[in-house]
Amino acid sequence: MALPKRKYAKARQGKRRSHIKAHVPALDSCPQCHSPKLPHHVCPVCGSYNERKVIDVKAPKKKGP
Repeated sequence: MALPKRKYAKARQGKRRSHIKAHVPALDSCPQCHSPKLPHHVCPVCGSYNERKVIDVKAPKKKGP
């Protein structure tokens, strides 16, 4: 197999990898309950989408005796 004639510089490697990173998801606020939600998704708190109720959200189960 062929080998490179010279060593690649770390700066060149960093330029190539500059787009590989974790992004913070963009969040909108729900118009009904004002909690943060992903855009174009149903609100996980109240279950509304596009100003109307779409799904019924169950209350979280309580842990304990």
